[in-house]
Amino acid sequence: MTSPPRIITKNNELLKVSHLLTSGDTIACRLRLKYGEEHLLLDFVERGVRLIPSATSQLASRSKSFQARLLSSFMIPHTVVIYDIHGLLDAVSLYNHNNIQKVVLKHDRKNAGLGIHLFKDIEDIFNQATNNSIPYPFVLQPFIPNSRDIRVIILADYIEAYERNNPDNFRNNLHCGGTATPFTLNTAQLALCRASMERGVFPYGHLDLMLTETNDVYLAEINLRGGIRGAAITSDEYQGRIKAIEQTLVSV
Repeated sequence: MTSPPRIITKNNELLKVSHLLTSGDTIACRLRLKYGEEHLLLDFVERGVRLIPSATSQLASRSKSFQARLLSSFMIPHTVVIYDIHGLLDAVSLYNHNNIQKVVLKHDRKNAGLGIHLFKDIEDIFNQATNNSIPYPFVLQPFIPNSRDIRVIILADYIEAYERNNPDNFRNNLHCGGTATPFTLNTAQLALCRASMERGVFPYGHLDLMLTETNDVYLAEINLRGGIRGAAITSDEYQGRIKAIEQTLVSV
């Protein structure tokens, strides 16, 4: 007699049966993975286990390098991921050819603005990387002066956006001293959010948009979860809406 499909909703429960899961089973929670355990996402996919949120969105949320590879077409032109010195040398030529001066470096697994660094040019990055001062991989982007930072929360039909601003620091994160004010998305900005989520298979998400002085809009980062400090939504409503989305997807 065939056993009914399993639906795992808690990480503690998953630990007991992960080796038994097969095609048709569902894991409906974000996996609490340690650094280096991401290969388990691939293993579940290969076994036909359904992941909610998707394996792609979970990995993209953990790795800025992966999300930049996945979503660079939505990001600032000349966004590149650097995995080794050879890739960095290629980026040196690319940035110099395009007369790009100041460069932003994003560490792979740091959040809240703590892994973002500004360099006067890419040669500074090359010099430090060759002296083993910068761990690989990392993301490089041209610095865009006077850009605006918009945080967007999308939970199915719930959409909220607010601008984060810090006049004393190019890092606008609230963790770094920024302040938040409500922001109304236009059609193009919302479309960019939706397209980014679709490409990364995000069922819900926190997205950071960059608005330039010329009103161009780019994706800066995306994550399944993020702080809601500065948002109007309460913690209880936030958690309830995520749970409802996951339960809806389980029944599909």
